Amino acid sequence: MKGIYALALLLLATLHGIAQQATVKGIVKNEKGDTLTSASVFIKGKKIGTVTTSTGQYELINLNPGSYTVQVSLIGYEPAIKKVSLTAGENQTIDFTLKATQYELQQVEITGRRETGYKNTTSFIGSKTATPLKDLPQSVSYVTKEVMQDQAAARVGDVVKNFSGVNQFTANNDIAIRGFRVSSSNATMLVNGLRANSSFWKQPPANYLERVEVIKGPVSALFGNASPGGTINRVTKKPLDQTRNSVSFITGSFNTFRALADATGPMNDSKTLLYRMNIAYENAQSFRDLQFEKNIVLAPSISFLPTDKTRLNFDLVYNKSNSRIDRGQSVFTDDLYSTPISLSLNAVNDHLNEEQYSITTSLTHNFTSNTSFNIAFIRTSYSEDLFEHRSSNTYARDIYGKQVPFLIERQVFDRKSRAFNDNISTYFTHKMNTGILEHKIVIGYDYAQDKLPIGAAQLTASGYLKKDGTTAAYSSKDSANFVTYKYKTQINGVDTTLNLMKPNVPTYDLAKNEHNIEDVSKYVYAPASNESTIPHYNYLNGAYVQDQITLGKLQVLLGLRYEWYTDRKNYTKAEESKVNQTALLPRLGVVYAVTPNINAYAMYTQGYNPQPTSAFSPTSGGPFDPLESNMVEAGFKSEWFNKHLSITTSIYRIEQLNALYPAPAPAPVDSMIQIGKETSKGFEFEMVGQLTDNWNVVLNYAYNEAKLTEAGGADKDFVNQQKPNAPKNQGNIWTKYSFKRGGLKGFGIGAGANFVSKRYLSLNQAQTIPGYELLNAALYYKIDKFQIQFNLNNILDKTYWVGGYDYVRLFPGAPRNWLATVAYTF
Repeated sequence: MKGIYALALLLLATLHGIAQQATVKGIVKNEKGDTLTSASVFIKGKKIGTVTTSTGQYELINLNPGSYTVQVSLIGYEPAIKKVSLTAGENQTIDFTLKATQYELQQVEITGRRETGYKNTTSFIGSKTATPLKDLPQSVSYVTKEVMQDQAAARVGDVVKNFSGVNQFTANNDIAIRGFRVSSSNATMLVNGLRANSSFWKQPPANYLERVEVIKGPVSALFGNASPGGTINRVTKKPLDQTRNSVSFITGSFNTFRALADATGPMNDSKTLLYRMNIAYENAQSFRDLQFEKNIVLAPSISFLPTDKTRLNFDLVYNKSNSRIDRGQSVFTDDLYSTPISLSLNAVNDHLNEEQYSITTSLTHNFTSNTSFNIAFIRTSYSEDLFEHRSSNTYARDIYGKQVPFLIERQVFDRKSRAFNDNISTYFTHKMNTGILEHKIVIGYDYAQDKLPIGAAQLTASGYLKKDGTTAAYSSKDSANFVTYKYKTQINGVDTTLNLMKPNVPTYDLAKNEHNIEDVSKYVYAPASNESTIPHYNYLNGAYVQDQITLGKLQVLLGLRYEWYTDRKNYTKAEESKVNQTALLPRLGVVYAVTPNINAYAMYTQGYNPQPTSAFSPTSGGPFDPLESNMVEAGFKSEWFNKHLSITTSIYRIEQLNALYPAPAPAPVDSMIQIGKETSKGFEFEMVGQLTDNWNVVLNYAYNEAKLTEAGGADKDFVNQQKPNAPKNQGNIWTKYSFKRGGLKGFGIGAGANFVSKRYLSLNQAQTIPGYELLNAALYYKIDKFQIQFNLNNILDKTYWVGGYDYVRLFPGAPRNWLATVAYTF
């Protein structure tokens, strides 16, 4: 009984103590009245603190009576301090308004993004300074890490559907923006706003990315030669000044296993040294025969903030990959559904071993509150060790030269190479007023180089065996000199023997669909020279000036860039020479605030891409002008629901000129003419953000007419036809709803759908692939620091193709598949 009395007295004392404790709560905003997410709020000198919610709210509970100093800090804002005296049981409301520092003048992000939802407010890609997306006079699409996590996206290609007007060209690191092809091979992919090279064969992992951005239209005025369709930018995760750690384990269809870790926080008490480390391991098979992925990714990032005027960041992304190249699915002649989508042409002893890294160093220094200096440097390296059996892009032939519709002619590539890419970007920014006009002026210089040094080499085994022991492409005029053999098979259930030319590399029988360890020692090899092995060295120098002018509700962007591009033709050879191409690139944009939450904008910009040096022969008729492009775009950008939801609508017209074609007779055989013209025009709609604090959405639609309007050679037959792998219509929706109260508290549900219309193929534009519609869904359960997630993709198990070259090289999408994720945050 005495024990019960003692327990009761202890309980009463505890309840009395709780009743005496006080609470401080409030909202943190910036000077514009926008609520600030993830701001640190803490009691100075005590280990008591919290961070603001997505609506800027905070609450400090269980405080003893007394006097305290409450401090609020957020990177990019000056700290704020307020003193408070609390009595027993008191609840006080203290709101904070933080003043922005001048760090919006930096070019490359030094510290991490604080926003934690689908919506991103600011980007560096559109103006080289931190500018609200609503104030950019050009369309910029993005996907944040939160969208990637909710969709369980492992690679950049997995999130392409979330961008309006962007689709996969093939299953490689190869996309189309507004009908124009963009890949790692044409220098229009960026990392943190800097030019970088990467694997063409494999899409970049997404675990170390903060977001993926696409700026639409020519961006040569900002980044140098680029595709007229647009540029994709991968923004890596940067350090935060508060400790956040997470680990995730993912398993699913096709024997998929991934382990991810993300750790960030301060390295000292003053929070002047911050770190972040992302690690990933992947071991996964595929729905495609013999395809697999083994990846290790290490991505450390360190930020040093010695003073309130100087910031330095160092990034490294290292990726080691073992896999096989997927050259696509082959089908019987003109019968799209004649083989399973799993079919590949690989041999068991094929391999692709890749190693790539990018090292970025960036510095920003504010001389005054109005003048800043920025410099950033990136070096990327990509190496490949490749051995593959692949198609020769055609069907095998019988002794009469006739194609055999179920046999694919194969060849073998054995290649090793390593390429390097450097880019340095440096500039000054200055803010000033001239009368009633506000200016943000940027003056800068870029240098970039791309080099494939001596040492790359390739052996190729291809063609048909000749009686003298050599090989050659089939020729009916020389058929008596080729080795023939009898090939036994079944056609429509009947045993059949075919008289065929003897291939150097065994053909692939689509009907048998067998994979073997091939005896590659029997092949006849020959050295091969191509763009992956011939040493090359090209570089560009670019100088530019830009002024963002503000007059009340009106903002005007004026930019001009002069660029000179040099290609060392016949690099490393005695006949080496320099081929120079130059471009003067204007950029003009206007933004007008129609209402406080709606901006109208318009943009005119020009771009260019240099002509290949192979076109500059003594008899070609050059020198030639580079490929020139221009774009006119207009639209509206708006923010709703207290700026938690953004909507962008745009119309555009892009034109590219000066494509080279062989000159018609009676011109000399090697002479070229510049008559090519391509146009792309369309409409885009995007909605991204929160409808409520627990309901997120991504919605987009794009209509695009992309056509070749003037051409020569074989392309004349396809004038005014939709460009290859460029759908006229495409759209996507993804939404997630989280339950925050009641019996379903902690649960969430996600659902999405996307569609793409019919597309023409690129190497045989008489062939098409059909449009498709996909449904996806996800379930989430979060309890304390754990989250369990289940994603189901292609629910209806549709057969579809994301792109392709012809019916020998098609790239199918995945059938129904699932992923389960367990994540812990601490």
